Amino acid sequence: MSIRRPVIAFAMGETVRPRVFTDDRIREFGEIADIAGYLTEYESDAARSVLAEVDVLVTGWGAPPIDDAVLAAAPRLEAVLHAAGSVKAYLGSGVLERGIRVSTAAAANAVPVAEYTVAMILLAGKKVLPIAARYRTERDDFDVEAAFPGMGNYGQRVGIVGASKIGRLVIEMLRPYAFEVVVYDPFLSQAGASELGVHQVALDELLATSDIVSIHAPSLPSTFDLVDARGIGLMRRGATLVNTARGEIVDQAALTRRVVSGELFTILDVTVPWILEPEHPLYSSDNAFLTPHVAGSLGAELGRLAEVALDELRRLVAGRPLEHEVEAELLAITA
Repeated sequence: MSIRRPVIAFAMGETVRPRVFTDDRIREFGEIADIAGYLTEYESDAARSVLAEVDVLVTGWGAPPIDDAVLAAAPRLEAVLHAAGSVKAYLGSGVLERGIRVSTAAAANAVPVAEYTVAMILLAGKKVLPIAARYRTERDDFDVEAAFPGMGNYGQRVGIVGASKIGRLVIEMLRPYAFEVVVYDPFLSQAGASELGVHQVALDELLATSDIVSIHAPSLPSTFDLVDARGIGLMRRGATLVNTARGEIVDQAALTRRVVSGELFTILDVTVPWILEPEHPLYSSDNAFLTPHVAGSLGAELGRLAEVALDELRRLVAGRPLEHEVEAELLAITA
């Protein structure tokens, strides 16, 4: 892109834009670009009029997909800056084929997910959550060490399933602690594992030997039930499974059986369905801790997503490389 002043439009869900892009942030975009409009769809005459003049689309959660019809209506489109994590669902095959540059804020969205995960790993090792549940009713006679032998984080093995952006950031954040960290990822080489400072192991070994298993694989057809009933059965009694990725990666029924029986602990920020039925046994189990998909960017953290998109626009205007450009060859193995 040349150093001319580009025309941009925002395209995302109706309630998303004001949450992610404050008025002050919009003014910052307006200092370096002309804002043609705010779109929630691409079919109307008004939307097509905006598309006809845009050089850059700033997209976010709930954006309509950019298919061939949209590309035909946007002949000047040079870049898509996605102010969220997963971008693949919003891109038709023609976007990258036409040479349109695509950037994503996945690295920014990875930060709060990794922070949440590390916090939960530490709490899981110390058995804080089940201890707190029992402490509500058992106090004077509650022998914590007798109830949870081996509790604590020193020397515990943490198994990371998926060396994704989030998985790698979790590994980095765990370095100050006295954990043994192992990783499973079929696309990670031994050299890559060494660079991360972790041991690469087979999935069965990771599940069978880890005190805490944390899921960070992408949701793809090949990863559905990646941790299946057999894998859940391999996990040692008293181990904890943490999932901040997607519910379909784990056999939830098999996990539920072992958790409700008291054999395993679990911390789930994601489930299938997105909200479990009210009578689901995980809600009432002291061995389960459920949160409603709060690990990703929310509240104040949304500002980080907007800042990434703004910085990428500055780079485009200045003719500099994008910091978070999507590589076509990696798109097939990312969510």
